[in-house]
Amino acid sequence: MEAADPVEELPAAETSEATVEAAADDQLVQFVVVRRDLLKTMDWPVGAVMAQACHACTAVIWQCREDADVQAYLGDLDCMHKVVKECKGEPQLRTLVQKLEEAEVQHKLWLEQPEHIPTAVALKPYPRSRVAPLLKKYNLFK
Repeated sequence: MEAADPVEELPAAETSEATVEAAADDQLVQFVVVRRDLLKTMDWPVGAVMAQACHACTAVIWQCREDADVQAYLGDLDCMHKVVKECKGEPQLRTLVQKLEEAEVQHKLWLEQPEHIPTAVALKPYPRSRVAPLLKKYNLFK
């Protein structure tokens, strides 16, 4: 008697759009949220604001460098995915930080020095499905 093959192939119909979308939902992605008011009311140059996002991303990657998701994210440098979002100002950024802490999401709140101004928060890379719901109310940075 021959043993059944333990590996089953999915029918082509089951590798549908829904399957592709589900895989995209679990793609590792790094989210960063920056303050819009730095540009609008504080008159910072766009480059300075982007530098804040870069600082926050670099810092959280370094802090979480031993994490399996971070190592997987960095293991494919040509396919990293980041989403840059914006919030209105400091109160909204601090509210987001509180939400992230309550959800036990690892992140870094970047403080511009020497002024100690909170400018951006970056999350370590996570599967999109794990963190996207926490960030859905924030618009893409533009």
